[in-house]
Amino acid sequence: MGGSWRAKAQAGGMLLALLGWVSSCVTTFVPLWKSLSLDLNELEVWTMGLWQVCIAREEGVVECRAHDSFLALPPELRISRLLMCLSNGLGLLGALLATPGLEGWTPCEDKPGLKRRLLLAGGAAFGTAGMATLAPVSWVAYNTVLDFWDSTVPDIVPRWEFGEATFLGWFAGAFLAAGGLLLACSTRTTRASTPLVPACRQPPAAGHHPLPKPADLVI
Repeated sequence: MGGSWRAKAQAGGMLLALLGWVSSCVTTFVPLWKSLSLDLNELEVWTMGLWQVCIAREEGVVECRAHDSFLALPPELRISRLLMCLSNGLGLLGALLATPGLEGWTPCEDKPGLKRRLLLAGGAAFGTAGMATLAPVSWVAYNTVLDFWDSTVPDIVPRWEFGEATFLGWFAGAFLAAGGLLLACSTRTTRASTPLVPACRQPPAAGHHPLPKPADLVI
């Protein structure tokens, strides 16, 4: 029963973690973190990501241009680049560590302690990758909300809004964290604890009589 539960938890955790890792990689490189629609030209939509800005015009024509300089980016985009690349690397490391620790992986079948440690390390790497994805996505979303409701900016100025990559990044971080947690929890051992039976005092052997104490002697 315990082995079946562990196998299901490991399979579900690995599936969630891999899905979150792929989604995090897609979030890192797509230019859909922010979206901007111009009121003067509704057929022109601007989108921005960590690496480039794109303009989608009518008839499906999309033109992209990379950011001019890394140092010229806002702080949240600069740090988001680093954190998202860190998340992608940790996700890959988590997959490499957790795979040999899964039940049914025959090369390490004779080393249960090593399998447990590898699975725990892989779950920790996936969980850290999830946090490294949620932090930059939430930071960029928070600054987008602040800029959208900034009262000092005239109403005629277009405002950036959430892009599709923002929601994809939230799902990716949640999947990575949930998958890492499941993998880490599956390392718990389920051992049936047997209650200790108190030792019974054995009766003295036949023919053996204990000596009386001095106080019991009657003079």
